[in-house]
Amino acid sequence: MYSGAAAAGPPRRDFISVTLGPEEVVGVSGYNNSKAWRRRSCWRKWKQLSRLQRSVILFLFAFLAVCGVISYTSMGEAWKSITNKSVDDQRTEQEIPRLKLANPAVLPAPQKADANHGDYPELSLQKPPKPPHVRRGPSNLQIKAPRGDMRLKTQHDTMRAVEELVEADKVEKTEKSIISWRGAVIEPDQSTEPPSSKIMEPEKPSSVEAEDQKEPVPINERQLAVIEAFRHAWKGYKDFAWGHDELKPLSKSYSEWFGLGLTLIDALDTMWILGLKEEFEEARKWVANDLVFDKNVDVNLFESTIRILGGLLSTYHLSGDSLFLEKAKDIGNRLMPAFKTPSKIPYSDVNIGRGTAHPPRWTSDSTVAEVTSIQLEFRELSRLTGDEKFQKAVDEVMKHVHTLSGKNDGLVPMFINTNSGQFTHLGVYTLGARADSYYEYLLKQWIQGGKKENELLEDYMRAIEGVKKHLLQRSEPKKLTFVGELAHGHFSAKMDHLVCFLPGTLALGAHNGLAADHMKLAETLIETCYQMYAQVETGLSPEIVHFNLHAQKGHKDVEIKPADRHNLLRPETVESLFYMYRFTGDKKYQDWGWEILQNFNRYTRVPTGGYTSINNVQNPSNPEPRDKMESFFLGETLKYMFLLFSDDIDLINLDKYIFNTEAHPLPIWVPA
Repeated sequence: MYSGAAAAGPPRRDFISVTLGPEEVVGVSGYNNSKAWRRRSCWRKWKQLSRLQRSVILFLFAFLAVCGVISYTSMGEAWKSITNKSVDDQRTEQEIPRLKLANPAVLPAPQKADANHGDYPELSLQKPPKPPHVRRGPSNLQIKAPRGDMRLKTQHDTMRAVEELVEADKVEKTEKSIISWRGAVIEPDQSTEPPSSKIMEPEKPSSVEAEDQKEPVPINERQLAVIEAFRHAWKGYKDFAWGHDELKPLSKSYSEWFGLGLTLIDALDTMWILGLKEEFEEARKWVANDLVFDKNVDVNLFESTIRILGGLLSTYHLSGDSLFLEKAKDIGNRLMPAFKTPSKIPYSDVNIGRGTAHPPRWTSDSTVAEVTSIQLEFRELSRLTGDEKFQKAVDEVMKHVHTLSGKNDGLVPMFINTNSGQFTHLGVYTLGARADSYYEYLLKQWIQGGKKENELLEDYMRAIEGVKKHLLQRSEPKKLTFVGELAHGHFSAKMDHLVCFLPGTLALGAHNGLAADHMKLAETLIETCYQMYAQVETGLSPEIVHFNLHAQKGHKDVEIKPADRHNLLRPETVESLFYMYRFTGDKKYQDWGWEILQNFNRYTRVPTGGYTSINNVQNPSNPEPRDKMESFFLGETLKYMFLLFSDDIDLINLDKYIFNTEAHPLPIWVPA
């Protein structure tokens, strides 16, 4: 069929004609992507949507727009804050070390004292205005950074920010554990990091900006009298005992104990605080050129720690001079063999040249006060050097003593055996010689370490309760409250002058948040210590007094035995007067101290230079001078006198420094 059809003729073609308008031609022949075309296309699609769909889309767009505005505002402020914080952080990293001090700076180079006060002036009692003792702040003494490991710079704004951060951190820690002891609630509001086992490289300090410095408080007449007394004592030491341990002012010679210039080292920070620049520089040269610890000599661990190590550390902090830190490291390392005992209770004596240690020849015991009153110094040495061995050694002693039996309501015996680690001579309890500074260092370590070592606080609080229960009595006729001794259940009305550290320690505890009745007890005890001077013919206290417990006609409260009537120029009463005045502002404490200074000048001053201890405080016409000026007269007694007479609470601020038992101020730690 197909073949036939094909042969019939050519194929037929059909066409369809379509007519297009102009708009359709454009639409078919090309897509020009014009804005007008896109708008018409989108609008058609929008019109094709239902009313509900269009409403939902409009709502979403409005919501996103509002969120965008809010986010832009928040992120702008956050970015600004981050930028500012970054700048501040960089500045803080340059200025604040990993472990900061409560006093983030160094006392300034001392002002030169007035040379016109070379002779002892006739001074009337000064009645300065009551200090604003409620104020606390950065030291008025101007500060420069130490030239050593601790890189510290006084920047008011930066440190204010740091203080605010610390306060904020305290708020965050309010839920942490607290200690409640008979009404006192103590928060561990600061924390301390354990020292790193790696010694940190010292950093170069930056100088203090002139605008950051404050004008120092002028020195008053009583302080000038202390400066004059110091210069007179120093003259005798320089003329007759330079570089030796102690001056013998009457014979114009010297005595040696360790052969390490004890008086000079003990007096370094006193000279700095008193502003005796020339004397300080002269003493510094001796330390740099002549103080050598590599010598075959036995030293007492306790005395060399509190006087030499403590004095060097304190002077380093006040002056920023790394020489003193290097010397402190040297003596600290040489004292470490004392801790190589079976019990870790240190021996009393160390040969700093040979590196050996031993107990006294007559016993294997150490005194409790000596082994528990070296902690402030060794702990600070660890913090500065980054070597934990120093702190570890002394902390082990405290932890061990904390666990021992043989205590009586927190009161400890006077001796401890270095082999067994146990108390010996049980049943005898005193706050005098051989036990006194154990109680002092319980509180001061707790403060030094940021109030977080609860065992120390517990032992201190328990001991004070033990004192109240067993050792407090009242005398006749003036009913003076005093601290006696307990021996195998028998009370003795004997009180060492050494016990007069206690009012100051109690006041310091109350200032740091402990029970208010501690301050009341401090006020009654400092009155007793003052009477130990006032009721004596020379106005100077004997080494030991006995109190009358029963009224007797013609008898005072204080009785003195012939063997106890010497005075060694001790500082304890003046020390407590300083604390009491600093915390209360009561000028009677300054007046009492002024009386004591005048009596020192009257009965112990040697015309050719120096002061001497005396044998008989009851004989004004012949006090029987002993021909010896103890190093602590310059290191403690005159230093506390100067601070007592100052109305500047920031002159060694007690919220920033803690004094060791030789009156050498060390910084209180605060958290990083």
